[in-house]
Amino acid sequence: MRHFIRGVCLASALAWAVSSLAQAPKALTWDEVRTRFEANNPTLAAGVLGIDESKAEEVTAYLRPNPQASLGVDQIGSRAPLSQTVLLASVSYLHERQHKRELRLESAQKATNIAISGQADLERNLIFTLRSAFVGVLQAKAVLRVATANLDYWDKVLKISRDRFDAGDIAQIDLDRLELQRVQFEADVQAADVNLRTSKIQLLMLLNDRTPIDQFDVLGLFEFSDQLASLDQYRQTAMENRPDLKEALQSLDKSKTDHQLAVANGSTDPTINVDAGFPAISQDYLSYAKPLGEYVGVGFSVPLRIFDRNQGEKQRTQIDITRNQKLYDAAEAQVFNDVDSAYATVNSNLILLRPYKAKYLDQAVRVRETVRFSYEHGGAALLDFLNAESDYRSVQLNYVNLVGAYLTAAAQLNLAVGREVLQ
Repeated sequence: MRHFIRGVCLASALAWAVSSLAQAPKALTWDEVRTRFEANNPTLAAGVLGIDESKAEEVTAYLRPNPQASLGVDQIGSRAPLSQTVLLASVSYLHERQHKRELRLESAQKATNIAISGQADLERNLIFTLRSAFVGVLQAKAVLRVATANLDYWDKVLKISRDRFDAGDIAQIDLDRLELQRVQFEADVQAADVNLRTSKIQLLMLLNDRTPIDQFDVLGLFEFSDQLASLDQYRQTAMENRPDLKEALQSLDKSKTDHQLAVANGSTDPTINVDAGFPAISQDYLSYAKPLGEYVGVGFSVPLRIFDRNQGEKQRTQIDITRNQKLYDAAEAQVFNDVDSAYATVNSNLILLRPYKAKYLDQAVRVRETVRFSYEHGGAALLDFLNAESDYRSVQLNYVNLVGAYLTAAAQLNLAVGREVLQ
């Protein structure tokens, strides 16, 4: 019976462990987060539909004019209404000259290319927002780890201090000051937990995901890379990859096509007409009148260009070419500004991070442990120990925040360049 109960307990414990593992959230990597974002974000989906709308306008732009058909009755007399009645039928077609259809299609296709570049630029900006939110979650997790480790460390200090107080080694006031210090560590943990939940909420919003916060987590390397290429390389990469710069160049090209279309629209289009007539009633039934016989005619009409009604559109499209050239120059200047600013920010963060990793982190640990040992053995005052602990806490949090700032700046550089050059 005892073995049976032990087996049941073991099976229950095993089942509980398996269930806990099954319910544990799978941490998403950056690639998985980006894939979900591209599949589920409604703003991106709306942009794709905008491209489809632009492609539909290409169909409209290339449509031919419809022929015009008419049917009429002529020569209806008063004495014998049907004696000389003639049925008239005509078909006319407007012939567009100067390649108007082709230019309309070309303009519509270039508008689609602009929409595609605009969608790429939208995705570029949203990916930066997504990356910043992803880094925010990683940073909040790192801060929570530091805050929790500080609280655990302080609890150990309190345990030793209570033992020393019970042994009469320290005074009540010193123990009270140590216990009051725990409030700050508790506040740090709570603030870090709130920041982590808030960061997850922002990331879930971008993913259009309704997963509960406690079941959502991300995984990534929260560290900085000391590798940084030259500024000229990033500038050149940006000139080749920035979709907003490409969009500005495409807008300039489209404006030239629109001007050609405006000139073509100013040309006259002839209308070709074919008509036919025949008696409405056979002559065998008409003894007192002879109707008009059958006939076929061809007509040709051309508007007289006494006034150029497209003169203003020609001038507007000509000015629009210059305007888009200026916009392209401004976009090019913005690219250099973005790259230079992001590069300076990343480099500044690296300058601050290098001494932290090489010296300050180890120094903070060494100073805290040395002062703690000295305090526990009566060689240092309580205030010295509290200051050493405060310095350690500040160094650790500053390092975490600097790494977060570096990763955000790296995302900013990726945004400025137009593709991921720093992970």
